[in-house]
Amino acid sequence: MRPKSITYHKRSKTLELGHEGTTHSIPAELLRVFSPSAEVRGHAPGEQKLQTGKKHVGITKIEPVGNYAIRIVFDDGHDTGLYGWELLFDLGANTDAFWQRYLAEMKAANASRLPTIPVGQWMPKESE
Repeated sequence: MRPKSITYHKRSKTLELGHEGTTHSIPAELLRVFSPSAEVRGHAPGEQKLQTGKKHVGITKIEPVGNYAIRIVFDDGHDTGLYGWELLFDLGANTDAFWQRYLAEMKAANASRLPTIPVGQWMPKESE
């Protein structure tokens, strides 16, 4: 399952994985919200935390971990998930299904993919 090539495309924010006879492109947002880290998945079933506000997340670094995984560092600071080859292949081969699951979870939680803006950072324009 180890990919023959791994390429990150900054402009489209997608990770391209080349396997024997096929290529998969996985959006950084999808990688981030389905991170295998305990921070996202929890330590037991039912403990997973819905990741909101990740629409514009990007990848800043990809590091190999032995011969079995990569560690992805995201520009929102998340860096604790180890993405094994099987998980990456599954995310790539079933991207549409993962997207539908993610969007359904967001809708059920009345949450947004867009990042929140802290109120203190927003200032209304003064009328002239």
